[in-house]
Amino acid sequence: MSGANAGKALTVEVDGSSYSRIPIRTRVVMPGDDLDAFVREYATDVVKPGDIFFVTEKIVAITQGRSYLVEDITPRRLALFLSKFVVRTPYGIGLGMPETMEMALRECGTIRILFAAAVSAVTKLFGRKGDFYRIAGDKARAIDGPTSGTIPPYNKAVVLGPERPREVARHLKTLIGGMAEVAVVDINDLGGNILGSTLDKAAERRLVAILKDNPLGQGHESTPLGVVRAAGD
Repeated sequence: MSGANAGKALTVEVDGSSYSRIPIRTRVVMPGDDLDAFVREYATDVVKPGDIFFVTEKIVAITQGRSYLVEDITPRRLALFLSKFVVRTPYGIGLGMPETMEMALRECGTIRILFAAAVSAVTKLFGRKGDFYRIAGDKARAIDGPTSGTIPPYNKAVVLGPERPREVARHLKTLIGGMAEVAVVDINDLGGNILGSTLDKAAERRLVAILKDNPLGQGHESTPLGVVRAAGD
């Protein structure tokens, strides 16, 4: 079953071409679910030849067992300290809580996170932003913390980024019969990244532009899959 999220246009124009964005509504994916079965259940009847089929990094990570209840994470003192300096946004907590910072330290390594924090502290003095995540990398950027607008049980969980997203994209392309390119995406209301895909770099950049207003939504929409299709096809 598919449908647009409230306030999100069905079509968008990028570089002179129009594209339809088709969110695919699903049940809530749970730890232990099989990603292949989930995609077969919800995407098979929607994806057409020539489409780009995109999957949120969150459901890939959850099916890989990379979701952790906040109550099961014990932050070290360094995580408590560093999390105080992270700017929180209306769209997500990021690493601005001790539990998400703790998982960043585990995922990326203490030295890398400390280096990213030190460089960021210096460059912010000169009005430059974003260096922390540029240095810490995609693993840190992809960590999702709990928010009140998140579907339970993930409103009380930390979800890491997916492992081997390029391999996942290639596998899913085979799963759907090779009829569409596939991308594992990290898209939110602040922008987005392609974590892994079967596209070339130019097509990845175009896909980010097509999805930049986050047509899957940020809260309770339950649309972790979607399709991009040339308008009129």
